[in-house]
Amino acid sequence: MSNLDVALKDMMNIDGVLGAAVVDASSGMALGTAGGSRTLDLQIGAAGSTEVMRAKLRTIEQLGLNDGIEDILITLSGQYHILRPLGAQRSNGLFLYLALDRVRANLALARHHLRKIGDELEI
Repeated sequence: MSNLDVALKDMMNIDGVLGAAVVDASSGMALGTAGGSRTLDLQIGAAGSTEVMRAKLRTIEQLGLNDGIEDILITLSGQYHILRPLGAQRSNGLFLYLALDRVRANLALARHHLRKIGDELEI
């Protein structure tokens, strides 16, 4: 089992998870996915989340901030979507994409678990 498979399996063990992906921010393509449904297409979610990530990175650069993104939280009426960049650079490369059921998930615990998974993932 690859590190990618282990990370996706670990992400799917987070309470309230609906789907998970490891995304290449340069292309918008998911390198791997788990979960999802007909109403949660993880490939579309990965591509759209890439645009969010790119926009925020551009904004940070334009503001001249010497800082990186820890994670991005998108709150919907029924779901949470968390984007977490990987690696020391955190300005490009890969990110974790996690979709959670808002009623069943504990956001603080999900962010904690996602941080740990991201720190342990080597690709």
